[in-house]
Amino acid sequence: MTDPNPLDTALAPVAGTRATARIEGSRASIILDVSGLDPSEHDALEARVRAAASSVPGIETVRVALTSQRTRRVAIAVASGKGGVGKSTVSANLAIALAARGRRVGLVDADIYGPSQPKLMAVEGSKPTARDKVLQPVATPYGVPLLSMGQLVAPDQAIAWRGPMAAGALGQLMDANWGATDTLVIDLPPGTGDVQLTMIQKHRPAGAVIVSTPQDLALIDARRAIDLFNKAGVPIIGLVENMSGYACPHCGEISNPFGQGGAEAAAGELGIAFLGRIPLDIAIRTASDAGTPPAAGNGPEAAAFATIADAVARWIQTEGR
Repeated sequence: MTDPNPLDTALAPVAGTRATARIEGSRASIILDVSGLDPSEHDALEARVRAAASSVPGIETVRVALTSQRTRRVAIAVASGKGGVGKSTVSANLAIALAARGRRVGLVDADIYGPSQPKLMAVEGSKPTARDKVLQPVATPYGVPLLSMGQLVAPDQAIAWRGPMAAGALGQLMDANWGATDTLVIDLPPGTGDVQLTMIQKHRPAGAVIVSTPQDLALIDARRAIDLFNKAGVPIIGLVENMSGYACPHCGEISNPFGQGGAEAAAGELGIAFLGRIPLDIAIRTASDAGTPPAAGNGPEAAAFATIADAVARWIQTEGR
């Protein structure tokens, strides 16, 4: 009967079946499978493995190589034809709501020139680390790791970059160590410029969610964004109507300062899905400013985001494979 490898015996309590090890003289060579682990756990597990291997009599040198089975990810772009329609708020809440539905979600703040996700996700001041020149996403209180240009520059610093520099920054965010993440929600900048083209050409999202307010001017620009994705062959998952209807906090009367139903009508004309409406609600604004996205709670403000997330999750299951 073959004696058990003393290195395997030492590693079993700390690494289970994740470690494959061999001894060559006084050197231990270990392959450590970190598939499915959050990137923040890698260093701690490696340190435990090294310590366990070093405790084996006769071992003087320990080499550890990390490996991971690549997870197939679905990238969902959240886009708009113009700024000021609440695209970043929709992106953050969609990511959180999808995570609540069992998906392993990461959030990429690709709005290079106007990053707002660190504030929305309550991680202002947190900086990502790099391992082997690969960025490690920052954990957030909502179970959705985040990378944003806002984490890499000083607060209030203008990002005055030309297209190639912005495209390079986007590549670093997209090619980060997203671990076991199976869904990336990408908050694109408004418009149809270099960053959007780079995203489509190099990183190829599975589909796009378009955000608009109900008024005609916003819908004109939303149609341009839809046209960009159509020409590139990226499916449109659907259209979201944001700031749709305002309930007076005093009398409860509903008014429509930006119009009503415009996005739903446009979706019908264009033959794309209408994903839902998000009301113009001061509770959403105050929660977003406070870094407590409504989708993370159980209040009535969460319902609209839940409806949209349900529709996007169904699309991923049926069309996004």
